[in-house]
Amino acid sequence: MKNKSTIKSMELRARTDDARYALHLVRQNVLVLAGTLLVIFYLVISLTANYLVEPSIAYKFDFAQSYCWSNSVISWGKNIESCPVGINPVLGTDGFGRDLLKMIVLAIPVDISVALFIVAASTILGVVLGAVAGEVGGKVDEIILRITDIFLAFPGLLLALVFAAIFGRTMQNLIIAVLLVWWPVYVRLIRGQVLSEREKNYVEALRALGTSRTRILFNHIIPNTIYPILVQSTLDVGGVILTFSALMFLGFSPNPALPELGNLAADGIGHVFTAPWLIVFPGLTILVITLAFNLIGDGLRDILDPRLRR
Repeated sequence: MKNKSTIKSMELRARTDDARYALHLVRQNVLVLAGTLLVIFYLVISLTANYLVEPSIAYKFDFAQSYCWSNSVISWGKNIESCPVGINPVLGTDGFGRDLLKMIVLAIPVDISVALFIVAASTILGVVLGAVAGEVGGKVDEIILRITDIFLAFPGLLLALVFAAIFGRTMQNLIIAVLLVWWPVYVRLIRGQVLSEREKNYVEALRALGTSRTRILFNHIIPNTIYPILVQSTLDVGGVILTFSALMFLGFSPNPALPELGNLAADGIGHVFTAPWLIVFPGLTILVITLAFNLIGDGLRDILDPRLRR
């Protein structure tokens, strides 16, 4: 028991020291700080969106002020309809006559919450299957890998489109469609990490002390492979937002009036020259959110990988 507790305390101390050094490097990395601030900004908007904008206005339509622009700072050229007197939306209005800025504020929590859920669910499913495949091996490993290969053989967006078409146009079905595309990456990642980690000396010591395989796997091996998973999941948030918005943009939205970034951009695809703001501003929002998570992910990869930070 004493040897087990000693090994565990040494392992915990090593992880703590590594985490402290990683935080020190985060503070020195400008890109990670910039991405972190942007992510915090959008998370705050997501948490306070219903206080910043009354949610009920998302379905209050006024077609008399559809596709109008009143901001004199930006000129879109000819054929742009001005808003009625007394109506001054900062970013113009959409096809339903709603203030586009308010719709973007309401859309941000939809995209971010969906992305975080899909990434979390994909990570959990992928970690469990990948860990089992790497630890058990044999036929179990072969079956899991072959199923994973089937999903990885197709482009992600194309496969998501197929699943969305099969399941139908509801939010739950679209989430499931993207989730089914995303989990195989984590299976491959965690399996490789488990195969590498299980050969290390501390795992051999735990086996010699009689620790069960399940306990070694879930209490020691998986916690020591958390950094690659953290980096991959951070990078994937932006990718999931792009994929989910693309499904909405391509016409799989359950409701054309739903405040969602891809849905808002899709509303303007037929009005590129008369209402370009409908594509520009939702598109820029998607770009900045995705860039923010990618900055954090790239920075974390450089910081947490011992080979890159020496």
